[in-house]
Amino acid sequence: MKHTKAILTLAQIHNGTVTTSMVSEAGIPRHCLKDMTDEHLLMKAARGVYVLPEVWEDELFILQYTYRKGIFSHETALWLLGFSDRTPQKYTMTFPVGYHIAELSEKVHFKQAIKGLYDLGLTEIRSPGGHQVSVYSIERTLCDIVRGKNAQDIQLVPQAMKKYVSSKNRNIPLLLEYAEKTRVLLKIRTYVEALV
Repeated sequence: MKHTKAILTLAQIHNGTVTTSMVSEAGIPRHCLKDMTDEHLLMKAARGVYVLPEVWEDELFILQYTYRKGIFSHETALWLLGFSDRTPQKYTMTFPVGYHIAELSEKVHFKQAIKGLYDLGLTEIRSPGGHQVSVYSIERTLCDIVRGKNAQDIQLVPQAMKKYVSSKNRNIPLLLEYAEKTRVLLKIRTYVEALV
């Protein structure tokens, strides 16, 4: 009973979600999660992720927990950072080159970045479900979408760039630095000069 109480407290602290790693770190036997699931006190949302029955599953947190090396990027990052109002149909995540994923969810669009660029602009943000997730900064994200080749980017880029340039939190020198590192300096500079 004391383990059940401790797990419920952990879940309440973490927006209704508890993971096997949280339980292990708290010194609680993992089998308690299964027992609580059998008693309908928790629902299994994904491997290693459990939620209280009254809580909506946070897909972004579940994907982040499942693919720990994945960083939300491109259109997904634009949406998370408030630079796009389009909810992604698939969540784009960037992984380091060479990172092997045995099975990727159909909800994830897979991208890769080389070692020197993988953690460039890495930050954390709260998902709509209230959990911390890894995401690229807006400066890095703008560089990524400018480099993108799909048709959606054609519509997203001008809107996102315009919103960024008019933002009070813009950091044009950092944007240009990232643009140089990601080899899109000319494209980014063209957008910036047209909008400033």
